[in-house]
Amino acid sequence: MKFTHLHVHSHLSLLDGLSQIDPLLDRAKELNFEALALTDHGVMYGAIEFYTKALERDIKPIIGMEAYIAIRTINDKQPKIDDDYFHLTLLAKNLAGYKNLIQLTTIAHLDGFYYKPKIDKELLKKHSEGLIALSGCPRGEIYRAIKNKNLIEAQKVLSEYVDIFGKENFFLEIQRNQRTENQASDFDIENEKVIKGLSALAKTEGLGLVATADCHYINPGDFEAQDVLVCIGTGKTVNDTDRLDMTTSDLSLKSPEEMAQRFSDYPEAVENTTKIAEMCSLEIPINQRYFPVYKTPEQETPEEYLRTITFERAKKFYAKNDKLPESIIERLDYELNIIINKGFATYFLVLADIVNTAKGMGIITNTRGSAAGSMVGYSIGITNVDPIYFQLPFERFLTMHRPTPPDIDLDIADNRRDDIISYITEKYGKDKVAQIITFGTMKARAAVRDVGRALGVAYGKCDKIAKMIPLGKQGFDMTIEKALNISTDLAEVYKKDPETKKIIDIATRLEGGARHASVHAAGVVITPTALTDYMPLQKEPDGDRLITQYDMYSLDVNANAKAIGAVKIDLLGIRNLSILEEAIKIVEARHNTKIDIYNLPHPDKKTFELLSSGHTFGVFQMGSSGMTRYLKELQPKDIFDIMAMIALYRPGPMQFIPLFIERAHNPSLVTYLDPTFEQILKRTYGVLVYQDDLLQIAHDIAGYTWEEVDKFRKAVGKKIPAEMAKQREKFVKGCVEHSKFSQSKAEEIWSWIEPFAAYGFNKSHSASYSTVSYQTAYMKANYTVEFMAAVMTAESGDVIKIYEAVEECKKMGINVLPPDVNESLNNFTVIDQNNIRFGLNAIKNLGYDVISQIKEQRKIAGKFKNLKDFLLRIETKNFNKKSWEALVKSGAFDAFGERNQMLFNTENILEFVRDHAKIRQSGQESLFGAAPVDDSDIRLTETTPATDDEKLLWEKELLGLYVSSHPLNNYKNVLSQIMKVGSLTDEMIDANVSVGGIISKLKKSLTKKQEPMVFLTLEDQSGSIEALIFPKTLQRFGNLIELEQIVQITGRLSEKDGEFKLIAEEVRELPNDDLYQMNVQDIENNSTIEIYLPEKVSRQTMDSMKAILTRFPGSATVSLLITDALGTPQKTINTKLKVSFSEQMLEELRDLKEITRVLVNNNR
Repeated sequence: MKFTHLHVHSHLSLLDGLSQIDPLLDRAKELNFEALALTDHGVMYGAIEFYTKALERDIKPIIGMEAYIAIRTINDKQPKIDDDYFHLTLLAKNLAGYKNLIQLTTIAHLDGFYYKPKIDKELLKKHSEGLIALSGCPRGEIYRAIKNKNLIEAQKVLSEYVDIFGKENFFLEIQRNQRTENQASDFDIENEKVIKGLSALAKTEGLGLVATADCHYINPGDFEAQDVLVCIGTGKTVNDTDRLDMTTSDLSLKSPEEMAQRFSDYPEAVENTTKIAEMCSLEIPINQRYFPVYKTPEQETPEEYLRTITFERAKKFYAKNDKLPESIIERLDYELNIIINKGFATYFLVLADIVNTAKGMGIITNTRGSAAGSMVGYSIGITNVDPIYFQLPFERFLTMHRPTPPDIDLDIADNRRDDIISYITEKYGKDKVAQIITFGTMKARAAVRDVGRALGVAYGKCDKIAKMIPLGKQGFDMTIEKALNISTDLAEVYKKDPETKKIIDIATRLEGGARHASVHAAGVVITPTALTDYMPLQKEPDGDRLITQYDMYSLDVNANAKAIGAVKIDLLGIRNLSILEEAIKIVEARHNTKIDIYNLPHPDKKTFELLSSGHTFGVFQMGSSGMTRYLKELQPKDIFDIMAMIALYRPGPMQFIPLFIERAHNPSLVTYLDPTFEQILKRTYGVLVYQDDLLQIAHDIAGYTWEEVDKFRKAVGKKIPAEMAKQREKFVKGCVEHSKFSQSKAEEIWSWIEPFAAYGFNKSHSASYSTVSYQTAYMKANYTVEFMAAVMTAESGDVIKIYEAVEECKKMGINVLPPDVNESLNNFTVIDQNNIRFGLNAIKNLGYDVISQIKEQRKIAGKFKNLKDFLLRIETKNFNKKSWEALVKSGAFDAFGERNQMLFNTENILEFVRDHAKIRQSGQESLFGAAPVDDSDIRLTETTPATDDEKLLWEKELLGLYVSSHPLNNYKNVLSQIMKVGSLTDEMIDANVSVGGIISKLKKSLTKKQEPMVFLTLEDQSGSIEALIFPKTLQRFGNLIELEQIVQITGRLSEKDGEFKLIAEEVRELPNDDLYQMNVQDIENNSTIEIYLPEKVSRQTMDSMKAILTRFPGSATVSLLITDALGTPQKTINTKLKVSFSEQMLEELRDLKEITRVLVNNNR
């Protein structure tokens, strides 16, 4: 029996469909389906993936959509009337139908969205060509009319649809989704009546019946997982009675035989599914190249224009006496021939237009990845890195043999990204530019939590189960299946506890499914004609930005060879570029000096002194403590040293850093396996650092063609043993035949390169990054105060980063002062070489109107002379009690008086403001030349001055952090021996940790047993954490739990909704530094440094750890705790080492990649 499922949902019917596309199609293949439809709710998210993967399995893909039909029209959006909707199943017969589906879903999202993305019959009339329509499930309009016994309405609606689609393209849809083991429900009985009505209507009107199954999941046993999924999507639990119950129906992918059996009394409804499948013959163009249209001047083709501007602009960089050297001409010709012959001229012109426009707007740009190897790209302004100077091969970026188009990723200042997208939209057309959708999926831990919540299981239990799942590594997500094999605790509780087993089993079914849609962080697509000629669109969730319904894997052939082939441009916002832009503006304003950030002097002495001294805060890619340490050891002398460190400071190649540093300081140690290697490896002192150098060796020494080099690159990247064995044989043979090496020498070379092959970093990427590192270091070294003001402005939304910047300023002799009405601009303001002020924008409760008035009055009449002068000149009605107090408490009026006195006289001040506002309004001042009121009119009653603690609290309240001082300043030494809040990591979850700081928030509550407990926020200078003080702990330590109390809290680290929580077990009052210094030796004598390590740890880590510990001799003991996969200690090794307390030592230990955590344990 032949049958085709024509009503099928995937997981991209978000939180409504369970079936992921690969297993759905695999099951369809097992059941011998020749065709299958995809009809997700109102969207086409999965169309391309489904289409291409179905073809891979020799299944005919039928692309469709279950559309939402408006009760009236898409323009009607009246509450309680237009909230409702009907369903209609639409299928594309051909390319015209597919394009009409795109139009319909796009209009539904952009114009018809009201609770759901809706269309109406007028739209269907305009876009019916190439479509087949099925009348829909029980939410169908005809179904509902028959159910309501309104046959006249049913016939009327049917006639409308027949008029739209034609009799041959409109079918009446019937479903029987009762679970066979269940007794017929009221719905099932009612459904049979409607089926009879639909059948009678079909006969009367001469229409076809069609049987569907409304498939939402693959296997019959998945109904419980489907029920849980719907609960997650609707915020319900399975215990709620007022919800959609998915356990009474069977919405699985049934076999043809079962469908024939279910509809044995309507065989024509089954046969019609095959008829419809045969009517559908859609071919979607895949793996195309849809480049935007670029208008060239004077009728030149894009190819001619690219060649013209390349040679013209290359003169700026390479000309001698206005002529290009022959070697440069050869390189440019070589690159241009490949670019043009591959059809990529327009792509380069578009990228150059975007980047050069950005630069013209003062937006700092950078280009990451292999594109920096293109001299054409450098000449026309796309990249900032000279490939000749940096010895970057073009072939790493593009060859004649590479099937995919170039992929150039642009970094731009993150605060200007929207400006560039606006330009692109204006230049290429609003209908041709959109950002790209991406889908958040259910990861293992999140799936467990979601399922547990939907099942009504206590959060604590769900959280505990979730944390038994180890965290994945970068690029390799952990799955529940892997976790059950790795985690003995999880496997044990899975076997023993039925509730846990149920959670895990259902979570496994949901894992990997799409949970929500959002906007890709970088991707923008530009098309030659309207976007909807190629892809469906919508608005971003909870926003107005236009985004594609296809993700990057459906659009971009660089991401997936079977994508449609739209041009994706990645515009990634980078904070450091915003800092550079702001710093350049400040320098120009202060010194009337225009910095050309792309042509800085090199090498600059101050820049390399700064890097060598370790003052790398704010320097791109150089700021971590580990990198800082290595830079101090290396003492870099040029940009190539920076470039190499960026490549080496990663897991894996980090082991080569000591060798690199040693050779940098002692050239006599630099050796090469053969003199031919020197030209390639000279700048890295003979150390193989970059993948590009490895590829160059394969090309120059082993005689690989560039096509073979590309295959070699992929083989070493994937590290597949069989592939590597083939490459070894080819490489060795090539060295012998091409370079005339002996067999043993060739094998020695392979043995030398093989360990590094998996770690090689993209040389062009490293060169691009090193350029930004140098730019930021240069600005910090040469314009320190301006740079630090720019850092704080760019980071103004991040209190922790601001605090770190303030601390860095202190180290560099720069004071960060409270705002001031006479000196502050909008952002952090440079006063002189030693002083920066908070900007007016930083003051909470101070409106834009008041800030504008302050700045405008200073421009018109100069600085405010005193408080009265300020009050008389600020005319905005928005200057009120809230804005007055904000200015006073933040310190902005400190030059005019004492803060507490001004606050104490608030009513007098506001009365003065109101009186003079009335005078201005009545015009008395201008009419009668009324003399200004003298100072006595503002009577400030004396009161007690504010204490330092009060000022600090006000600053924290209005500016977000303490400015003039910090309550923890007298506790720095004692806090240096305790873990920083900012150092807490996921690996420490469920372990006991100890942190110290000030209690900044306090909330008293009651447990379910009506016992008192406390939620508090503990804050140190690196961050804050919420601590939970349960009744027993509160009884013991309640006297210490007060606002502004400085304490140390020890307890179990937990996590909820992505935030760390501390379950307190002990609270101690911290001594200030004076008291601490008196007791430090006693504390050290009674403490142990505990270092947590995995069972298998590299010799490199052990040697580095020992070297660090021996540099800090003292009296505290050192223990190594060997942990299992969950980080639980299984074995303790007490070493003979004795060390002193040092925050630097602790940071260096924590920076070693294999060490999971380092704790200080007081043994008292």
